Amino acid sequence: MWVIGEILLAYLIGSVSGSLLLGRLRGVDIRQHGSGNAGGTNALRTLGLKFAAGVMLIDVSKGALATWIGLQGEPDAAMALRMALGCGFAAVLGHVWPVFHGFRGGKGVATMIGLLLVLWPALLLPLIAVFALVLTTTGYVGLGSILATAAMLPSLWLFATPPSREWIVTAVVLGVFVLYTHRANVQRLLAGTENRFDKVRVLARLFGR
Repeated sequence: MWVIGEILLAYLIGSVSGSLLLGRLRGVDIRQHGSGNAGGTNALRTLGLKFAAGVMLIDVSKGALATWIGLQGEPDAAMALRMALGCGFAAVLGHVWPVFHGFRGGKGVATMIGLLLVLWPALLLPLIAVFALVLTTTGYVGLGSILATAAMLPSLWLFATPPSREWIVTAVVLGVFVLYTHRANVQRLLAGTENRFDKVRVLARLFGR
């Protein structure tokens, strides 16, 4: 019952959507604007950098909080890790399907970052590098998110040889899940209609000269 309670609490924490919460303070439902997604990228496109920064802060923090809760009260290190990973993923699920907002949320990447910040912050470094490389060459945030999350699995071997089974499973699950939540982005990429941030394509312009 305690395990179920922690997982449920983590899901409820994840269901607090940063963009929808801050949007209500402005009298705006971000799902009615831009791509219709309640995530940081759409927040940036539709309401600007300051608003998007606030959204990211909330969405990353709730992933971190839920993961931290999973670590508490469990003396066995292996079980504590499993609980923390479970709670962190429950928060990601809450972000994507928030019970407080009609089960229409974001895509889970920011909340996943919160999970990694608590459990393995160094693992974020190669993921950020992949995201930055993709973004500055293609300008596609969705593609960057997909490839950065997919890079988690091979990146595990940079810091642990061999990595634990829990982390391997987590990397596979998150990679598949982020691909699923970005399925519309993949369809638009294939159709050639995906939105891109041309201003950040620094490497593309540099090597294009």
